[in-house]
Amino acid sequence: MTTADHLDTIDRLRVREFPAEPDRSGGRSSGPGHHLVEVGRTGGCREDDGSAWIAASDQISAEYGALTQALSDRWGEPQVFALESLAVRAAEGEEIPEPWAEVSASTDHVQLWRAGDHWLVAYVTRGDAYDPYLLMAGVTVVDPP
Repeated sequence: MTTADHLDTIDRLRVREFPAEPDRSGGRSSGPGHHLVEVGRTGGCREDDGSAWIAASDQISAEYGALTQALSDRWGEPQVFALESLAVRAAEGEEIPEPWAEVSASTDHVQLWRAGDHWLVAYVTRGDAYDPYLLMAGVTVVDPP
């Protein structure tokens, strides 16, 4: 997918209704007040192929950079939101609202833009041994805790 495709996906998420109940399927997660979706992934790696992992890291970094630049061109400079404290707070028993509980369980920071009454979010998370990195995007009306 291209950066234009990623932006189109985010634009469609901004106008989509939020479901009343959580729904996860096929690289998507939605619930009251949020949508998260996989917009890119790396692939073709084997655990023992270090050069493939380096290429995958370079690929996802380039896609993430292009997406965050395009979002910044539209919505201004992002806020970088560190999530380590949310993981600690959750481990201590605090109830972290979605989508922030899910996001903080999969990455250590996100970039955020305010678009009207929505937050736009972009981040990279780890996949598995064959698809090591996932590029994620989301829309939420839930303020970061």
